[in-house]
Amino acid sequence: MAKKVLGISFGRKMSNCDIMVKHALMECEKAGCETAFIRADDLDITNCNGCISCVIGMITGRGRGYCVRHDDFDILDECVMQSDGLILACPTYETSVTGRFKTICDRIGPSHDITFRKAAYEEGKAAGKPEEKLPDVRSFKKRSAALISVGGAMTENWIALTLPMMYEFTFPWGIDVIDAVEYYGAMAHESVLGYPEMMDRMTKVGQNLVSSLNAETEEERLKWRGDEEGVCPVCHTRLLQVSHDAKSVDCVVCGSHGELTLVDGKIRVTFSKEEQDRSRLRWAGKLEHSTEIKTQAQPTGTIKNLKELKAPYAAFDRPPFEKDPSANGNLQK
Repeated sequence: MAKKVLGISFGRKMSNCDIMVKHALMECEKAGCETAFIRADDLDITNCNGCISCVIGMITGRGRGYCVRHDDFDILDECVMQSDGLILACPTYETSVTGRFKTICDRIGPSHDITFRKAAYEEGKAAGKPEEKLPDVRSFKKRSAALISVGGAMTENWIALTLPMMYEFTFPWGIDVIDAVEYYGAMAHESVLGYPEMMDRMTKVGQNLVSSLNAETEEERLKWRGDEEGVCPVCHTRLLQVSHDAKSVDCVVCGSHGELTLVDGKIRVTFSKEEQDRSRLRWAGKLEHSTEIKTQAQPTGTIKNLKELKAPYAAFDRPPFEKDPSANGNLQK
């Protein structure tokens, strides 16, 4: 059976992200893959309102881990469930991902976390529940992905947050990123089609994903195929946060803790195997997080007089400031 590859573009229609994803998908088709393409902005997907019904329902065995709203997120969700591989491209808005990208990641959220879904599935199976009442078994399929960030800025650090943020899409489902491309300086070209070297890199993205999907061993499937190794050995990004002790660092993407040293004047970061396993991209790290939520989150009703305590805040209601007639603002009404 042919492998299925899903491409998702978060950019404008027929702009760089669309073209780059489609080019990589065409390469996958040459290798015999079945492909699908989604423009995220063509989907009507509303914001997550934080009701947590999806997670609570799954944890308590009353739900399958799906949102109570049924909009076009269901289309994207079904395509991911069918896919074996994904290619995502996102433009940079204000140094990071687009609002639509974040909205979709919020809707994915913990409800699609494979550790939550696996536990709910196994508990439901043991209780004799039918398959249609359990989290989607396709959630546990091994998937590979390639990430592409695009930014017009000529200086790389102006798009530095986009690629790390794109892992928010992949890590809840346990999708393994095996290649990543950071395309900055895009405004130097009318279109990426005028940049042959980057289009060649998109050919390589497609080939790298196919190579991962066709791997005969798990080690080969997970092999990093990006041009840069990065600093973190798990996600291969370079985004680090200095710890409060000012002596060590955390990988912002992975959550792994590393020791920072200088060797021959160069920065070196060492992540122990134990810390690498605690990465939120790996099962042990994800399980640690879901266990924290299950065991430490306080249930409704813990504070008996909560309604009374909230009353002053419910009564505090102030309108927006009135339009300043002496200013040349943008208020039209």
